[in-house]
Amino acid sequence: MEEVDFIKSVKDEIKDKNLKYVILTFGCQLNENDSEKIAGLVEKMGYSKANVFEEANLVIFNTCCVRENAEERLFGKLGEIKKMKETNNTIIAIGGCMMQEKSMLDKIKKSYRYVDIVFGTHTIGTLPEDLYKVIIKNEKVKNVIDIDGEIVEGLPIRRNDKFRASVTIMYGCNKFCSYCIVPYVRGRERSRNPEDILEEIRRLAKEGYKEVTLLGQNVNSYGKDDFKYCNPKVQTEINNFAKLLREVNNIDGIEKIKFMSPHPRDFTDDVIETIRECEKVTRIIHMPLQSGNSKVLKEMNRGYTKEQFLELAEKMKKRIPNLKLSTDIIVGFPGETEEEFEDTLDVVRKVEFEQIFMFIYSKREGTRAASREDQVPEEIKHKRFDRLKELYDSQVELQNEKYVGTVQSIMIEGPSKNDETKYCGRTDSNKVIVFKPNGKEKIGDIVNVKITENHKWFLVGEIM
Repeated sequence: MEEVDFIKSVKDEIKDKNLKYVILTFGCQLNENDSEKIAGLVEKMGYSKANVFEEANLVIFNTCCVRENAEERLFGKLGEIKKMKETNNTIIAIGGCMMQEKSMLDKIKKSYRYVDIVFGTHTIGTLPEDLYKVIIKNEKVKNVIDIDGEIVEGLPIRRNDKFRASVTIMYGCNKFCSYCIVPYVRGRERSRNPEDILEEIRRLAKEGYKEVTLLGQNVNSYGKDDFKYCNPKVQTEINNFAKLLREVNNIDGIEKIKFMSPHPRDFTDDVIETIRECEKVTRIIHMPLQSGNSKVLKEMNRGYTKEQFLELAEKMKKRIPNLKLSTDIIVGFPGETEEEFEDTLDVVRKVEFEQIFMFIYSKREGTRAASREDQVPEEIKHKRFDRLKELYDSQVELQNEKYVGTVQSIMIEGPSKNDETKYCGRTDSNKVIVFKPNGKEKIGDIVNVKITENHKWFLVGEIM
């Protein structure tokens, strides 16, 4: 049977039963994008979205394995849902990165035997067949395949937003940072056919979407795999990230373009020049630092030094007007000394990041860093985290003050959470703006707002 046949069989079987589903997503924007595809598939099979967790007949966990707390959340929820299964005969499915780890699969098999379906990062498309086996054949399914499989196109998708959409342009990662499990669970870098990407974005524009975020573990290495995982293999002139960005910039209807996440090693001059020349690409670029010390960076296998990162940041700011940078920082990497941590604080002071995503290092089984004996004590890691946060907080208010008097182009996201008479939106650099509408604006409109006040964690403005 083909997947379309499994979809029809499941739909016929559950017809008129008013069955509902819920998806719990742990992890990054790539996981969120995968969950939208999972939702598209289950709705095509006849399920509707549950308003509350407890009424779901199908619960799907889309997991992440980058941080330890994702595991804790999963197992906590599995304990809760066991009672639902006993009373409602709820079907439980677990997918995503965590299920690509053998130790996790073994744990699910041994301790959570009531789980019905386990699927991997590349078997989302076979979910209809998995459900068919559970519902009609009363079988349990473990469907995890090789992490470097071919790219599957054409899956249905149920998007969570009407005006902003994420579009995956590539999968996997080749960098093998010593702390990161992603290459082992997501596989090697695999670029999508550029025409499939562009066609997806053109459809989004016709449907009224105005902002797209291009996703990948390392977007600026797009095309370096020579599209060998596409079927059939692609012959194209759009063979790198800079060229793809220019093509997306030319699509009518799309007004804002973002991307997540690039790698400093692959920030070539043509990418920088493309960002400078493409007016739709927002002026906030995420550039993960991870550590500000060259020795730690080498042990992380990041491929650049503190000095090279600072030079790159300075070059980008000089060549791209009004550029803002955000970053990721890991605190307490194995062996990190007080002096090495001070280097990280030094980079933060010099670059003045617009936004910092801070993480306390946690061991990931299977990575090189996890086996090191010089792990930093938890107490020291938390103290360093607090110092980094204190430094960043001190910079935020000063940076926000620079927005006062400027005019920002923003998309209206909806009413303000604290005052329904006002609207809110975000600057291209992700700052929240609250403003009073004139009466003609509606959600999804892109408007110009002059910033009048700084309230540290949000800005106040007025419609121009």
